[in-house]
Amino acid sequence: MIDDVSDIAAYYNSDPEREHSRLEQHQLEWDLTWRYLDQYLPAHASILEVGAGTGRYTLELARRGYTLTAVDLSAALIEVCRKRVADEHLERQVRLVLADARDLRQVGEDKFDVVLLMGPLYHLVVDADRMATLKEAYVRLRKGSLIFSTFISRFGLMGDLIKNVPAWIEGQDEVRSVLEKGKNPDDFPRGGFRGYFTQISEIAPLHEAIGFETIKVVGVEPAISADDESYNKLQGKQRQQWLDLLVEISTEKSIIGASRHLLYIGRKRS
Repeated sequence: MIDDVSDIAAYYNSDPEREHSRLEQHQLEWDLTWRYLDQYLPAHASILEVGAGTGRYTLELARRGYTLTAVDLSAALIEVCRKRVADEHLERQVRLVLADARDLRQVGEDKFDVVLLMGPLYHLVVDADRMATLKEAYVRLRKGSLIFSTFISRFGLMGDLIKNVPAWIEGQDEVRSVLEKGKNPDDFPRGGFRGYFTQISEIAPLHEAIGFETIKVVGVEPAISADDESYNKLQGKQRQQWLDLLVEISTEKSIIGASRHLLYIGRKRS
């Protein structure tokens, strides 16, 4: 493990409910991700979820009958997840582990049918740390089993910044560093959200170098940029029809990078 990520753990420890409510704002990210989970997840599976957070995916997967080992770096997030699991009496289906995604020895030697890496890779700014995380996932998967991993798009991020943090453009050292290196300058003060923002061209080769076979790379907010509100207010049949369309275009190469969040779906080679 190369980078000290204690600031990232502290960021999430400071306000665990913020992470739980995030997907209430980003409803297309949630809905479209579930379309792909529904399409590819086997009917019965053991799942290793690394970056489980407060359990938004954990709880829904457990309700559907899956067994999970849910891992997170943040003790506060794990405790919120533990409480929600207990509230729904899902303890037999969910095991919780406090661990760093780059070192999963505490998970043990179990093999899994699916790995979810829904967050850790976009907080690891050093290439070697992203590789280490994927290697940890790879060795814990059975042959032929699936991985779902998520990223933040370097250029899809811009819609969110211009909407919510327009003053960001005034710090040109940071702007140039993000555009050219996908991260803040090395001497940038730590605290708050710190991440690595990827280019589409990096994602499949990163996984394939470990031994994964790429199935799809998807933009999970295609065509809406930072306009969550217009999707969120849709209801009923109209919402489903828009979701159908957005799923259909979510792998269109000309717009994938304009999505803020990206989803990789792959398989451990058999």
